[in-house]
Amino acid sequence: MARKTTTDDPLAPVTLAVGQEELLLDRAVQQVVAGARAADPHTHVRGHKPHARQPGTLAELTSPSLFAERKVVVVRNAQDLSADTIKDVKGYLGTPAEEITLVLLHAGGAKGKGLLDAARKAGAREVACPKMTKPADRLAFVRSEFRATGRSATPEACQALVDAIGSDLRELASAVSQLVADVEGTIDEAVVARYYTGRAEASSFTVADRAVEGRAAEALEALRWAVSTGVPPVLITSALAQGVRSIGKLASAPRGARPGDLARELGMPPWKIDRVRQQMRGWSADGVAIALRAVAEADAGVKGGGDDPEYALEKAVVTIARAARAGRR
Repeated sequence: MARKTTTDDPLAPVTLAVGQEELLLDRAVQQVVAGARAADPHTHVRGHKPHARQPGTLAELTSPSLFAERKVVVVRNAQDLSADTIKDVKGYLGTPAEEITLVLLHAGGAKGKGLLDAARKAGAREVACPKMTKPADRLAFVRSEFRATGRSATPEACQALVDAIGSDLRELASAVSQLVADVEGTIDEAVVARYYTGRAEASSFTVADRAVEGRAAEALEALRWAVSTGVPPVLITSALAQGVRSIGKLASAPRGARPGDLARELGMPPWKIDRVRQQMRGWSADGVAIALRAVAEADAGVKGGGDDPEYALEKAVVTIARAARAGRR
């Protein structure tokens, strides 16, 4: 899933992995190490962490070997390097050693930007490893994981897997690997349900879907299961907020517009437009406002503003379900 923005050669003198998604950062390192060891099985891998070593250590690590052995030097959290070490790195970027591959892992952002700019100016191979905070990003990640294995999975299966597993990319990647190893042929929604039905029932998005559909008893059941299996409360409030906001967005959209046009305008995938249309029956503008206030109160409650996060979630779920049913009377 990590995107290369310059050369695709993992043996480039310098690889710059930028972002905060740990799985993608680790994969960027693994790709370089694998390429180096394919060229020389005796390649040594050395790591450097800010504050863990004395000044000058990085210069020592990047010094050519007397025996011309290949080395991969991995610098994690490069944005936290000391000024002296940054100076060493910048000096090295100008004249990298032939048998050494330097991998800089940088979070991006303003901190340590001078080093980031210097590496880019020096022509470093860059791999983007952004934090995947949006459901659409995680869905794209799952699709790319299946493509990388050469296997087919239906769009519904990919969405079901994201709904079931949640936001942890390592778990999503592991789930794809398991399905690919265990299942022959195209992977569909039924297969995902068979493997991950417990997780799907517990997912924060299941709680939100049942709540905005006005199905209070089912939403509460899913909520209790989610909490008992360790789903973080903040993910549940986030899903509730997203569900209610989607109702509000679609309710205020022009009538008669095609799903594809609405998807572009509202920033939702077309399949979600169809789902939200089914969920919004019975909702009113006042109901959306009441539900959003309930979500805000629950969010404050689970972040330390209340004594019982589970009660705060239950109260929000009941309020949202009532708001969803209010227009049906």
